[in-house]
Amino acid sequence: MIFLTRDLACQQAVELVTDYLEGKLSRRQRRRFESHLRACPNCRQYLEQMRQTIAALGAVEPEALTPEVRDDLVNLFRRYRSEPPETGAGT
Repeated sequence: MIFLTRDLACQQAVELVTDYLEGKLSRRQRRRFESHLRACPNCRQYLEQMRQTIAALGAVEPEALTPEVRDDLVNLFRRYRSEPPETGAGT
């Protein structure tokens, strides 16, 4: 989780999208995030793109993927899991 300043910046909002979509933000964080969205068309668009991506990927059956694509996705996930989480310091 990142540490937030009083005003939510776009970079912070982008980092919170997944937690927002998964319902993991505190009430205060959610209010600040939604307040930022009301004022920022770029972040609203990013959130909508993430929703569409999740909807599309949720509809893909593993059997529909070629072995190469499956390998690429698994490798990408493994790299993601091996990276240390960002603390948000300096953002």
